[in-house]
Amino acid sequence: MNQSHSETATPTDAPTETMSAKASPLFPTEIPAEAEDFLRLADDLKQQIDQIKQTLHPESDLWTIILQKLRVDWTYHSNSIEGSTLSRGETMFFLTEGLTVEGKPLKDFLDAQNHADAIDILFDVVAQARPIGESFIKEIDALLLNGVSHTVAKNQMGHLIKKPTNAGRYKILPNHVQKQDGTLHQYVLPEQVGSEMETLIQWIQAEIHHLPPIMVAAVAHYNMVRIHPFDDGNGRGARILMNMILLQKGYFPAIIRREAKRQYLEALEAADQGDLSSFILFIARQLIETEQSVLQDLRSNS
Repeated sequence: MNQSHSETATPTDAPTETMSAKASPLFPTEIPAEAEDFLRLADDLKQQIDQIKQTLHPESDLWTIILQKLRVDWTYHSNSIEGSTLSRGETMFFLTEGLTVEGKPLKDFLDAQNHADAIDILFDVVAQARPIGESFIKEIDALLLNGVSHTVAKNQMGHLIKKPTNAGRYKILPNHVQKQDGTLHQYVLPEQVGSEMETLIQWIQAEIHHLPPIMVAAVAHYNMVRIHPFDDGNGRGARILMNMILLQKGYFPAIIRREAKRQYLEALEAADQGDLSSFILFIARQLIETEQSVLQDLRSNS
């Protein structure tokens, strides 16, 4: 994920150890006590939404409009976190009318269309009950980077360079990020990505039947960001993976809003220090905010 920092494709002599999901703090199996009330609230809001949905007239277009609004909100906020300059109104206008806005980078519109297309495919995949796997994650990255020839990174001298993208393929060079305090953080090395992603997928498939879906989704999100398997699209891809897990279990997606970006980055950094409970709590709150917005729309218009 860009995290408003610049990634550098520079070699390093400090390898990152591959972690096993067994007995690893990266893959917790106990529900954080401080998150229990929020998980219950999210479940209660989900039930309220389901109940109201069942009362809608068969010919009502309200549910379709709510999903269309969700598509715009998710695309706008996810891309804005990564640096897009489009406003929500400009995002909606482009996605509904297909028209760009003068003065805005064409890449921002390309990213918006790619993200919206990824959401459409995600809903189809969930409807088909397709299992989560590495192939799906690679397909989403390829779609997010469709038409994107390069990404901007920094070299060893700190100069901006154009780095070719390998859409849908795991990275072949190390990537780093400059954190908010100015220190550099190294992601998993390229030669370890395959085994790390395999471990992540195996953990999701094993724990989705035992742990709250919100917790599984949050842990999966964090670990994909930690691994950073691709040259670009990692943050957006991690949020899509998270929301695929939630959608599979009947929840709405957790839309991480641009206004919460600082808290988002702080929660990710806390997870890097071994405190995943803060990140799980953050994701639960974002899901609750999405559910409350949907519930308000349903109550105001049904």
